Amino acid sequence: MSDPLYRRVILKLSGEALNGAQGFGIEQNTVERIAADLVGAAKLGVELGVVVGGGNIFRGVEVSARGVPRPVGDTMGMLATVMNCLVLEAAVERAGCEARTLSALAMPSVCETYNRKRAIKNLGKGRVVLLAAGTGNPYFTTDTTAVLRAAELDAEAVLKATNVDGVYTADPKKDPKAKRYDKLSHQEALEKNLRVMDGTAFALARENHMPIIVFSIAEPGAIKAVLRGQGRATIVG
Repeated sequence: MSDPLYRRVILKLSGEALNGAQGFGIEQNTVERIAADLVGAAKLGVELGVVVGGGNIFRGVEVSARGVPRPVGDTMGMLATVMNCLVLEAAVERAGCEARTLSALAMPSVCETYNRKRAIKNLGKGRVVLLAAGTGNPYFTTDTTAVLRAAELDAEAVLKATNVDGVYTADPKKDPKAKRYDKLSHQEALEKNLRVMDGTAFALARENHMPIIVFSIAEPGAIKAVLRGQGRATIVG
């Protein structure tokens, strides 16, 4: 059994990954499967932080397009990520591993507030750390949050969980001629305008020499496989 390639990582998980086949909200069987994968990764000895999106519940950009001020819409989206993190925290603990939700927005009656020392302390204790509420600021995506937290917490890589097995020249579900990359640089990802993460996230990763590993979360055990350098994935960096 191969050892993990990394000892501390940040996993970026989209909110949509939690809705399963139902298309909206939280599908419990899917949450339990992802929680089991997180616990499996933690049992490898990997310190694991998780940034979760909120698109399965609410998208700030979409409501802003209907007239709500962008800062208000983005704050509502941050609150959706807190709900997702709390659901995952409970599922991870049911699966046998300690977990903590740390929110960039202070809500002490709900969960602990994020700060770097607190996060590192929890990671060092082997807890899965759920990083909620994005950066706590509007106009920044959870993709950018994942790279920012990885840099802050001295992580070795960002794992970007998607619904496809890497980065393609186009959406492979829409374009059968789309070609998959095994590896590319941050600069190439920016120049080619590849949409797997936003430009700010790629630029921040480039500045901090942070590899981003893009893989599919669809199969059980996918996180553990990526940590061991197995399975199909694209390495950006």
